[in-house]
Amino acid sequence: MTATAAPASDPTDAPGIQLSGAGLMSLRHLARRGVSPATRTIAGLPGGIVTRKRGRGSEPDDVRPWSEGDDRRFIDRNATARTGELHVRTHHDERDRAVVLLADFRPSMLFGTRRALRSVAAAEALALLGWRIVGDGGRIGLIAAGAGEPAVVRPAGGERAMTAVTGALAHAHAEALARQSTSDPPLTDTLSLARSLLPSGGHLVVASALDAPGPDFESLITALAERLSIRLLLVSDAFERTRPAGLYPYALPDGHRGTVQARRGVPPADDTVDPRLARLHACGIEGLRIDVEAGPESYAPLMERLDAVL
Repeated sequence: MTATAAPASDPTDAPGIQLSGAGLMSLRHLARRGVSPATRTIAGLPGGIVTRKRGRGSEPDDVRPWSEGDDRRFIDRNATARTGELHVRTHHDERDRAVVLLADFRPSMLFGTRRALRSVAAAEALALLGWRIVGDGGRIGLIAAGAGEPAVVRPAGGERAMTAVTGALAHAHAEALARQSTSDPPLTDTLSLARSLLPSGGHLVVASALDAPGPDFESLITALAERLSIRLLLVSDAFERTRPAGLYPYALPDGHRGTVQARRGVPPADDTVDPRLARLHACGIEGLRIDVEAGPESYAPLMERLDAVL
């Protein structure tokens, strides 16, 4: 009897490396947990305080008979003249949001030391945010930036839009893993593409570690922020924050290889602002950090806070 060797396992099939469209679709219920209709009219103020928007809104909602306490400024003259009784017009807040999610799947994002790759964590957070936006009637689009041509999904609404977004995320991530490239193209071309997809006043949410974003990245994103609302999800691996001491091999895009000795990293204090977030804050771009090892359960409340200010 001849023994047959078991096939070698493919390391890219390990949990946290492959990105599943079905897995991103399943985040829908986690994203919508604790969401009520009241959250559809909330806005953010400095300091992380979330408050209900004030005012009657700008979009006509309904015409109804006058009742004691109604403001006379809102009397509807046409309905009053037609019926012979006082009628008032009610309004609601205009909440048609167009949001483009920019997922960084460039080679530097295909890295992770705990739970998942940084690229996978970026996709999970963006999917959670996307489900919240379409659940509140917004339109969602996608740009997935890799070493090749970016994947693009134009903003649309409803579950069908999120099906397209999650499928495109999974397909673009699989292509990024298969490409085996070592150099990061700049993010500046992708920012220009985002501008073409969004109307003035639209929202762009970038999930990236901002490795090698390009020499003109900060100037371009500052100019873009004058037309769009831009938020950053800074993806952070535990190795970046608490690096163990040791010898680490490296490879550069030009083929040069070597080893570097690193000392143990000092854990940042809880109130320490990441310098990358600080630089973008100076450019008028707000952001928050998501830790790869934390996982979607921890990302959900962060995406709820972000959803409130979009």
